[in-house]
Amino acid sequence: MKKSAMCQMPARIETEADLAAGQAVLIACDTRFASILAATGPLPLRRQPDGFGALLAAIVGQQISTAAAAAIWARMVAGGLTQQGAILAASDTDLRAAGLSRPKIAYARALAGADLDYASLRDMPTAAVVEQLTDLPGIGRWTAEIYACFALGHADVFAAGDLALQVAAARAFALPARPSEAVLRRMAQDWAPARAVAARALWAYYRIATKGEGIA
Repeated sequence: MKKSAMCQMPARIETEADLAAGQAVLIACDTRFASILAATGPLPLRRQPDGFGALLAAIVGQQISTAAAAAIWARMVAGGLTQQGAILAASDTDLRAAGLSRPKIAYARALAGADLDYASLRDMPTAAVVEQLTDLPGIGRWTAEIYACFALGHADVFAAGDLALQVAAARAFALPARPSEAVLRRMAQDWAPARAVAARALWAYYRIATKGEGIA
């Protein structure tokens, strides 16, 4: 990578300007992203406030489509079920009515009872965030990396276990098969320090390539 591009890479993606700077760095890392970004057009920022609600939303989104996750989250918002106290006070019937499965009800309650220090997560490196969050029931690496990407704004995190990213990578790079999480994670090493930008680009490309829904 060119030294000038490296110098322009923000540590966090907080604004549209940060995202634009990250795209330039990403193309310097891998010129194939120039055509991908030309196809996708402007990437969505998708930055959101951190805290309990953001992590709960990531749990809701586990292993379901973005449309299904959005519908469930809308019901939880309408039912006032996005705060720690509300989750702890809610009955199984309330949570099932919002659309949570039995395992996700347990994960939501475990998160609400964990009393995490969300402010301390803001200054941690990605690996430390992932390590701390994955100690909680129901939070795997994908969920922790999604939280680091969108709620904490980490610029160099990549949720390689995401199915849409795997499908997008296979199509964008003409791979013979969908890469496994391990293979895609190795591929993504070449996109550092802009892996969160690469993820946004591939999610956007997924929507175009499949004419379906991506995460971004």
